[in-house]
Amino acid sequence: MQPYQREAEYLTTLADGTVKQLNPFTGTEVWTVPGRGHRPLGQLQDPSLIEPERAGSYCAFCENRYVETPPEKSRVVHRGNDTWETHHRTPAAEMNATVAAFRRVPNLFEILSYEYWHANYGYVLPARVAARKEAYLDSPAGWEHVVSVVGMKLRASGMAAEEIDALTHDQIVEAASGFFGGGHDLIIARRHYVDGATTDDQLASSGTLTVNEHAEFIRYTVESVRALYELNRYARYVTVFQNWLKPAGASFDHLHKQLVAIDERGVQHEETLAKLRQNPNLFNEVATNYAGYKNLVIAENDHAVAFAGFGHRFPTIEIYSKSEHSDPWEQEPEELRGMSDMIHAMQAATGASIACNEEWHYRPIDVDVPMPWRVMLKWRLSTLAGFEGATRIYLNTITPVMVRDRVVERLFALRTEGRIADTVLIAFEAPCRPNALRYTHPTR
Repeated sequence: MQPYQREAEYLTTLADGTVKQLNPFTGTEVWTVPGRGHRPLGQLQDPSLIEPERAGSYCAFCENRYVETPPEKSRVVHRGNDTWETHHRTPAAEMNATVAAFRRVPNLFEILSYEYWHANYGYVLPARVAARKEAYLDSPAGWEHVVSVVGMKLRASGMAAEEIDALTHDQIVEAASGFFGGGHDLIIARRHYVDGATTDDQLASSGTLTVNEHAEFIRYTVESVRALYELNRYARYVTVFQNWLKPAGASFDHLHKQLVAIDERGVQHEETLAKLRQNPNLFNEVATNYAGYKNLVIAENDHAVAFAGFGHRFPTIEIYSKSEHSDPWEQEPEELRGMSDMIHAMQAATGASIACNEEWHYRPIDVDVPMPWRVMLKWRLSTLAGFEGATRIYLNTITPVMVRDRVVERLFALRTEGRIADTVLIAFEAPCRPNALRYTHPTR
């Protein structure tokens, strides 16, 4: 029997106003020192006029440059009246027949390549995927597309033009396997800039999507996560993240999520699972309940709750699903929609000018311990430096209370403008009762 241990104090405010934070899951220690939190948020730039003739062609993710990404696995097409169709295995010749609201395409530079899975696990393309690859390469348009993308990838990797030109048919076919059966995908949204934008500071972020568009973005991402598990039986976890703007690691300032199949659960999950097995109510006690007692709750609806996180290297908004289903793809449509509406509201309140990472966390598929699906929205407002490296104590420029206040103020304005879901209850409108998360009900 475990001896009684008093719940740790994860937030401490000292006499001079310094706030010290401790992350209950990772043990990360964070300080906010008075006077360092008055810097402007977001990127400051002098906007330039957008060139109208470049519409739809601003970067390789734009709608007029589909040929610059590997063969897509699927796309979502908007049919009006908030109806959507998912198209699978679009032939190269029909690539531009429709405009994709969202596309799922392989990452040109995978974190774990097809060769990684093949060499280490003997993974080969499933029969249906191999047939799709063969059909795509057998078409003149498909072959031309693949040759072009393989060439782009090899040039970027440093291969000389004459070496690329000397590649045999079979070498090109082999190099294209990751385009069809790889485990690192991108979910790319249509817009580069908001519709009607005139200057280059009007980028289209998650928060600029309509509520219904964002719901489809989330639904399609969850569907794609499940598809990656079905594609590769050796994958133990599919990590999902979104890097917004270059300071947060984005290659292009164009809205996209990344899905990466990996063969480990990850250290963070392993540490959390060890604690969760000791205390099945861990997430309620050290996350949502603690946030509620400290008045850090930002917003809530029937299916999700958002609060200002504590103990993170960067100022963070945490969004928890209340569903009893640990796997996002097992949740009911209204539960997915509730999570989407909350994520969308937090992204809209954050704004398109703040570099941020959206990180998804959920139960790995080979784990039987229930845990909630949760999303971390981390504002990349600072650069780690010598102090952090020498002490393992991280400096944040704003406290969780300041995050709450900034976001709450913006949410009220966004609701007045009709830009977030009207089901989102803001701050003290939200009850956030103790043990609001229902994940402790096993689903397997």
